[in-house]
Amino acid sequence: MALTGIQIFKLLPKTNCGDCGVPTCLAFAMNLAAGKAELSACPHVSDEATEQLAEAAAPPIRSVTIGTGDAAVKVGGETVMFRHEKRFENPPALAVLVSDTMSDADVDGRLQRFKELRYERVGLNLRPELVAVQGDDAAKFAALVGKVAKNSDGGLVLISTNPDVLAVGLKECADKNPLLYGATKDNLDAVANLAKENSCPIGVKASSLEETAELTTKLTEAGLNDIVIDPGSRTVRQAFEDEVVIRNSALAAKFRPLGFPTITFPGEMTDNPLKEALIAATFIAKYAGVIVLSDLYGESLFPLLVERLNIYTDPQRPLATEQGIYDIGTPDDNSPVLITTNFSLTYFIVSGEIEGSKVPSHLLVMDTEGLSVMTAWAAGKFVADLIGPFVKKSGIDDKVKHRKLVIPGYAAAESGGLEEELPDWEIMVGPREAAHIPAYLKSWTP
Repeated sequence: MALTGIQIFKLLPKTNCGDCGVPTCLAFAMNLAAGKAELSACPHVSDEATEQLAEAAAPPIRSVTIGTGDAAVKVGGETVMFRHEKRFENPPALAVLVSDTMSDADVDGRLQRFKELRYERVGLNLRPELVAVQGDDAAKFAALVGKVAKNSDGGLVLISTNPDVLAVGLKECADKNPLLYGATKDNLDAVANLAKENSCPIGVKASSLEETAELTTKLTEAGLNDIVIDPGSRTVRQAFEDEVVIRNSALAAKFRPLGFPTITFPGEMTDNPLKEALIAATFIAKYAGVIVLSDLYGESLFPLLVERLNIYTDPQRPLATEQGIYDIGTPDDNSPVLITTNFSLTYFIVSGEIEGSKVPSHLLVMDTEGLSVMTAWAAGKFVADLIGPFVKKSGIDDKVKHRKLVIPGYAAAESGGLEEELPDWEIMVGPREAAHIPAYLKSWTP
């Protein structure tokens, strides 16, 4: 049974140190009870209290991992209804559907698009994560699962309501921790046994929210907790309503039988690919855990990936690029060296203008906690006494013969200090606006 804020407070250290991000232990306890904080945020809680607070610390919607290694994707784990309340935790996984009724050419085409349709944006690799394999013929299904497992680097969802079919498919990919989808009221025990024996997450397919709750209760009583749910709605309106009810029941009412990530099938709600993309976009926002697409098309997949990126970016933390040296084009030891901050939008714009200039360059990206040039400079995070040590440790000395460093025009005031920090370097003040970088680089000489 969930604990109240006061009950949680009694188990906390009561130091009011603020290390958890809020000023008092009571405030932290209230946030924990409301599912708006994680127990791990308190570095001083005792092991005994941690054990007692385990239920209160668990997110209202359970986190479930599908796949292993680099292919592992985590869904669920959500604690709020709306992103501005805190943040959304785990983006919904996008899957492409292949079936044992499809021709080899259709399957190969989908797997090829799954490999190729990946996009680099603000330093991140945007891509679909899962392949959903559906079938009813045991021999064909096993062969298809084996083919997908061999030719894809994604996680797997095995789809069938026949436990025997799931079993033969599972033999082909048990080491990949696939999601076994298709546990119904008629086959629950058999599919549950498969999931339990192979330590796989299980997907519940019901005909209503009430039936969903009954099935998840039976599974949790049997010791299975890694569950993904599908209440069976196949119209946009009903599926949307069910997603909202599930999220609200888990968060507001603390109703554990619905406290699991969901799986949706937009392709079963329309035959129109563009409408399917629109429906998928709806469920990225409200509130699917796994979205199975009937096929992948660049013109619709890319907008879905960008939407997902935007919604699941923490509104309280800037999107940041990793610190380091980024080679744009094929620069050599005489190419220009520029420096900027690690605010991802800044990096994206600056690198885009450098690429557009057709002048291969080295771009130093400095960690300024995700702040833009002007903001970082004003906050004292992009100043000479910090830039100098970064340049020295970056390794750029080994990449170029010249010693010319181009700093953003907005940081021109740091040029004098940088000449002291980097006496071997000539500090050059570049444009204030990124749009002027191409013209500047074309006149640059080592």
